Amino acid sequence: MLDRPPAAPEPHPLQRLPSAAQARVVGAYARTAVETAQSLGLDLADLARACDWPALAQQPLQLPEAVPVDRYIAFLHEAARQLGHRRFGLEVGRRMQLSTFASYGLVLCACPDVRSALLQTQRFEGLAHDLGRSELSVEGGMAVYRWHSPWLDRPGADQLVESVMMGIYSFGHWLVGRQLPLSHLRFAHVPAEAETAAWYSQLLGVPVEFGAAVTEARFPAALLDLPLANADASMFPALAQAAEARLSARLRETQEPALVQALRQDIAAQLMQGRATLALLAESRQLSARSLQRRLAESGHSFSQLLDEVRKELAQRYLRQPELSLTDVAFLLGFSEQSNFNHAFKLWFGASPAAWRARQR
Repeated sequence: MLDRPPAAPEPHPLQRLPSAAQARVVGAYARTAVETAQSLGLDLADLARACDWPALAQQPLQLPEAVPVDRYIAFLHEAARQLGHRRFGLEVGRRMQLSTFASYGLVLCACPDVRSALLQTQRFEGLAHDLGRSELSVEGGMAVYRWHSPWLDRPGADQLVESVMMGIYSFGHWLVGRQLPLSHLRFAHVPAEAETAAWYSQLLGVPVEFGAAVTEARFPAALLDLPLANADASMFPALAQAAEARLSARLRETQEPALVQALRQDIAAQLMQGRATLALLAESRQLSARSLQRRLAESGHSFSQLLDEVRKELAQRYLRQPELSLTDVAFLLGFSEQSNFNHAFKLWFGASPAAWRARQR
């Protein structure tokens, strides 16, 4: 019997992050920090100027869909500096709630237990931010939740790490409906000035260590099986599927060539007008159909693949709109016959459009 080759090592969590130029924080997540600063008496216009965030000064409570990571960290740093508030990051984390994690928070609410919620956080946290990535392991009877970040050399990194860890901790309390006892908390950063590990230990009620190799929280592994309060597990498949679709779109956004991203948008627009064809796409770019095919092939794509993927995403979006009939959806996706749409949808999702829509309710 031949020995199996050793399994490939798991990639480091930070390999799941996009490039620094593409790293962002979604507006819903950033809003908690902005509202915390405002509630503590800071002038948002002054803060916006100090951290080069003009949109914040113009519309402080109407944040854009995405904020660059470096701007968000600069905001945390400047807010803490102006407050002279060593606990600003902790306060931001303490105030995090379901709306903060709007991109995947409902998925967590449908998880049966703590283990599942932490694993789904690890899976979907990129929908909320690119500040870092999590990993969960069990070591000698202890669960270890580690959080890695490439931004620890930035001013404000201390506020960042503390806000993230406190946010996960606070939201976990809310999900479970009770306090979650930690055994140990380690931070990779060093506290500023007079702050000491003893001060933090007293504040948080657990042993705290600074300057560790990695930021991590340890707690008894038995707590992983703790059920979540009021979890509706029946909603999990639909919510997770929607989150997976958003995650796939985000990964394409950060990994695909600009041409492919643009073609996806053009295909969606053409479908709204009745049909999408390779010839129409090529003509809009003043290319021959053959030239466009070649450029797509060079990036590992084809027109039929893109058309199928765009239709699949749009189908889910349209079916969540109750005012659209199945006939309307088929038309908007460029299918000449309802039966053709039904057949394609079953291949994509293993269910008819009507059955899939019913499960979302």
